[in-house]
Amino acid sequence: MSRNYKFHNSEGLYFVSFAVVEWLDVFTRNDYKDILLQSLSYCQKEKGMEIIAWCIMTNHVHLIFRSIKGQHPSLLLGDFKRFTSKAVVKAIRENPRESRKEFLLEQFKKAAVKSSNVKTYQFWRHDNKPIELWSNKVIEEKIRYVHNNPVEAGLVYKAQDYVYSSALDYADEKGLLDDIVVFQFFS
Repeated sequence: MSRNYKFHNSEGLYFVSFAVVEWLDVFTRNDYKDILLQSLSYCQKEKGMEIIAWCIMTNHVHLIFRSIKGQHPSLLLGDFKRFTSKAVVKAIRENPRESRKEFLLEQFKKAAVKSSNVKTYQFWRHDNKPIELWSNKVIEEKIRYVHNNPVEAGLVYKAQDYVYSSALDYADEKGLLDDIVVFQFFS
C-alpha cells in the first residue's frame, strides 16, 4: 500500500471511506445503518473518536474523524470495523425478513476464504485509504464530498435531506449523532 494511504499522524484529522465486500448494498435497511450509528456513538463517547463528518451509503461509509484520547486512529477504526462487521452479519443472520440472507452470507464467506485474517465472514473490504486533512480548503472539500454523496447517487436532491449523514448538522439542525464537531468554513 502506498505511503499516502496510511495513518501516520496519530493526532491528525483523517478522511476515510470503507466499503462492504463486493460493494454489496447491505445498508438499504435502516436496521443495519442503525448498528453503525450506535457504534459511532459509542466510539465518540467511550473511545475518543471526534467526528467532523459522516455518511452511510448503501454499500460504503465516509468518515472524517480524529482520535482525541491517544488511541491511534488505525486502531480506533479497526475496532469500529471489527465490531460492526460481527454485529451486522449477526443481524442479517437473525433477521427473518431478510430476503437476501443466504446470498449475502455466502458472499461474506467467499470473501473470508480469500482473506488471511478473517475466519468465517468478511464484511468490510480491507482498504480504507486514509487521507490526512491538512488545510481548511481540503477539509472543506472532503466535507462537501461526504455530504454530496447521496445527492450524486440520486437518493436526495439536497444533502441535508439525507438522514444518515452529518449534513443536517451543517445545516444548523440536529442530525442522528450527538457531539458532531461542525467545521467552520472560512470561505
